[in-house]
Amino acid sequence: MPPRTDRTAPETLDDGELRELGLAVGFCELAGVVPGLLTADDVSEWYPALEKPPKTPPGWVFPPVWTVLFATMGVAWHLVRRDRTANPRRKRRAERAFLLQLALNALWSLVFFGRRSTLGGLVVIASLGPAIAVTIAAFARIDRRAALLLVPYLCWVAFATTLNYGLWKRNHGRE
Repeated sequence: MPPRTDRTAPETLDDGELRELGLAVGFCELAGVVPGLLTADDVSEWYPALEKPPKTPPGWVFPPVWTVLFATMGVAWHLVRRDRTANPRRKRRAERAFLLQLALNALWSLVFFGRRSTLGGLVVIASLGPAIAVTIAAFARIDRRAALLLVPYLCWVAFATTLNYGLWKRNHGRE
């Protein structure tokens, strides 16, 4: 069954829906914040000492970009969770795919920064991109808006994968 295209956003969100949206966004933000807190020393001590590939953004770019991306992930997840017309099995698969990619995202920080492993980070992020693509496809079967909200995230992770590869190439003898 193709996704519905006749959806219109409600004029206002009731308290329950606003709470659910806030919980979804908050959960996703925590998936970024907690690994960041656990690896803060590694980010400030180890990462600056690495030889960076060209096109590496300055460090101040990452927090606001990730904050927006985690928020859009939460909104996308909320759109899928609130859909009452989707096939329940399809919805469960979509949610499992979403939670898997979110776990891989958190794992990347723990491996790359926490273990100080550019190679380990590369292995994780090489799995993250396809996991996001699977999530986008699964979300598209339920709500196209949710899938589209994840496209910038996939693009950023593709860029981050090239940076991770460049970091590994330049620094693999120093680990």
